Amino acid sequence: MKTLVWTGPSTMNMEQRDVPSIKPDEVLIRVEAVGICGSEIEGFLGHNSLRKPPLIMGHEFCGRIADTGEQVEHLTIGNKVVVNPLLSCGTCDRCRRRLDNLCDSRGIIGIHRPGAFAEYVTAPASSVHVVPESMNSYLASLAEPLACSLRAARRALAFHPFANVLVYGAGTIGLLSGMVAKILGANKVIMLDVNEGRLETVRRAGIDFTLHSLAGDIRSRIKDVTGAKGIDVIIDAAGFLPTRTEALELINAGGVVMNIGLGIDETPLRINHAIRSEITLLGSFAYTKQDFHDAVQLLVGGKISEEGWSEIRPLDEGENAFKELVAGNVSNSKVFLHV
Repeated sequence: MKTLVWTGPSTMNMEQRDVPSIKPDEVLIRVEAVGICGSEIEGFLGHNSLRKPPLIMGHEFCGRIADTGEQVEHLTIGNKVVVNPLLSCGTCDRCRRRLDNLCDSRGIIGIHRPGAFAEYVTAPASSVHVVPESMNSYLASLAEPLACSLRAARRALAFHPFANVLVYGAGTIGLLSGMVAKILGANKVIMLDVNEGRLETVRRAGIDFTLHSLAGDIRSRIKDVTGAKGIDVIIDAAGFLPTRTEALELINAGGVVMNIGLGIDETPLRINHAIRSEITLLGSFAYTKQDFHDAVQLLVGGKISEEGWSEIRPLDEGENAFKELVAGNVSNSKVFLHV
């Protein structure tokens, strides 16, 4: 089968490999569409310690079941499916509390085992969700990033259900967070980014208010949109020093800053200001099984669309796609690979 293999920093090669075999409780999936995740761009550059070359990445995917293990009874060959790539032990204290995203033994398809930048991929049958035959495979591939965004937005807006929401980062996670915030009843959603091309893209996708982060006085420009109400919820899908610092300056007293972006690790923050203003600082990592299920249901219900902000490239152009994403030469928020 064809595979796109990450072999080291900034290098990917097309390789022929054997179709993987499956265990009794697994399925073999013929991949139809797979998205490129922002974390995979960091991995491509060699900046992610979890990913070790050589590796077949790819954890946002849709395909059809090509074979089933002997213990699999609820799935059949030909089913159109998406896969929750986050694997947990199911027995630790966090798993018992349904926080499987925080399981110490968690693994991820495309990191700890071969992923979907290939014609075929294997997955535990318990991680597979059947989707309607009529669903676009590229749209279905958004289930995983949508689950990440859903968890972050839902937790942030639980404190302020009709808030004005500010989102840093017009990539996939930022855009989907903004979309979910609107679905959950946010009053106004404002998106900030340094890439004007991406801001134009998210406007086409339905985000009404966009601001270039470096153009003029951000505070006054936000006030033009929100008036006296200001910003009660900020979702930082970038995760860099400027966004984390500015978020504490812009958020209303009593507001929520949700951190989902992993741009950098250590960041000095005005913690005394956060204390005196009773600002709630939250982090959101990945998603639970319930979040993933809910994300699939949003897609099935037609609440989210990939049209207008995504593009499709063939698998054998994967390395070039990664390099263009690194260079900032892709204005669309999501790039899918066709396998």
